[in-house]
Amino acid sequence: MSAADPAAQDAATQAPAVPDAAALPGPVRLYTQMQAPNPQRVAMFVAEKGIELQQVSIDLMAGDHKAEAYRAKVGTAQVPALELEDGTVLTETVAICRYLEALVPEPNLMGRTPYETVVIEMWQRRVELGLFVAVAQCFRHTNKHLAVLEDQVPEWGEINRGRIDGHLRMLDARLAERDWLAADRMTIADMTAFLAFGFRRIIKHPT
Repeated sequence: MSAADPAAQDAATQAPAVPDAAALPGPVRLYTQMQAPNPQRVAMFVAEKGIELQQVSIDLMAGDHKAEAYRAKVGTAQVPALELEDGTVLTETVAICRYLEALVPEPNLMGRTPYETVVIEMWQRRVELGLFVAVAQCFRHTNKHLAVLEDQVPEWGEINRGRIDGHLRMLDARLAERDWLAADRMTIADMTAFLAFGFRRIIKHPT
């Protein structure tokens, strides 16, 4: 086969085929804790997709996520976790959402084209590593009730509290002349921002 063969070049540059959603193992149950922000993100994603799932509440304050049986099934002491029909358990919020997007492509929340996908991913990461993390770290390190979950460093919590307004200004600038952060519709980036913004009430951040 000649390196200059146009047909060969076209074949080499084609994107890999996306697997048929019907061939993928379906979701069975979601291990969650609805007071926690990451499980709330997945729950919001599931609701937008119209997916019906058995939900199993894991009591973080009681240490259920650290139980031997849970860790053996999930592989790590965290929520959310999505169990599939073949026994696979997915963790990490965005990974779970990406799988659900493959199963139920519409309404699309993570991008229909390569351009859309990378812009949505960019803003999702900016919000997640910015406002979302700052609020979460402030909460986890300054709320005495969470000492059972965290080796608290109150100074670190206050450092993150001081970062929140800067992250909010970035989002205000982005949304000054548009309705959504990353596309012409709501996406996972907006969901992350919405939950982070709302979660500020727990740390009593001024509105």
